[in-house]
Amino acid sequence: MYQVLMFDGGVYKINEFYELIEDIGGFVIQKTTIQVQILVTFAIPEEDRGIIEKKTRELGGKLIDVPLAGSEIVVVGPTLGRHHMPHPICDIAESLRRYGAITVVMGLARGRGKQTAQISAEEKAIIEEYDAAVFVVGNFRSCVEKYKYKLWEDIQIPVVATCGPEIEHLPACEAQVCGIGRKVERMRRPEEIQKLEEVSSKVIQIVLARRRDVDSDPLFVHPAEIKDRLDGLEAIQGSLRPAPVVLHVDGVRAKVPYDKYKDAIAALEIYGRRLGEIADITPSRMEGSVLIKIKSRSQVEEEDAAKAKGSK
Repeated sequence: MYQVLMFDGGVYKINEFYELIEDIGGFVIQKTTIQVQILVTFAIPEEDRGIIEKKTRELGGKLIDVPLAGSEIVVVGPTLGRHHMPHPICDIAESLRRYGAITVVMGLARGRGKQTAQISAEEKAIIEEYDAAVFVVGNFRSCVEKYKYKLWEDIQIPVVATCGPEIEHLPACEAQVCGIGRKVERMRRPEEIQKLEEVSSKVIQIVLARRRDVDSDPLFVHPAEIKDRLDGLEAIQGSLRPAPVVLHVDGVRAKVPYDKYKDAIAALEIYGRRLGEIADITPSRMEGSVLIKIKSRSQVEEEDAAKAKGSK
């Protein structure tokens, strides 16, 4: 299983660090240079962490655990208007970013009112493109228990539900955190920060569980390897969108128009295979983006065997 870490240190001899990551079978996910300092997010086999720690000490840097790096999380509220006050939603998203996740905040089109709150099929499809979802609902027990849980009950990705009242059990979610409801100010008090940490902890557990599931039937290539190839495309290099290539647990989101670039993306070569052969490439519900879901090794082997059998 791969472990995602961040190196925080100077640029001196940083190329030696990159070479070591490559030598042990790891991948560089992101580099951020600030004058003579650099932040490097990378994935390595977890059994080789000691080797990286030794090199980090040699370079005078430090290692930071970022367990959510390589994942994209959506934080959903009934609305982002004054009625629901988006402060907790933004605070949760920021807390998740500190652990390495790419986060997106989403408000539903018809979220006001306990009986009128709805989620459309289109909104569900958008949410299901992410690795996990955090739903932030209100302060009223009867509202949450009888109505608002229906917002996420059919969502096909793991859900963490948060609400204001202490409720023993909320249906249809993998985890819940009570004590986070509507607020008119940021979450700054120690007990509020502890709640944010609790949400992050639940999301980390969910993402790590998904990674273990993926590792039971490993992907044909690591998502970071696809990102490395995509970064060479002129369309990606010229993109002004933030994070034009986003890693998922089982794939990648590329923020370029599907119709215009699907053929170029499918033609990328990885380990002697076309990307279109080892991944499913589809248009994202988010306009102007492409979803790339990597096939498992066993799936690719089965398809190869079926083609070989059909050609005889």
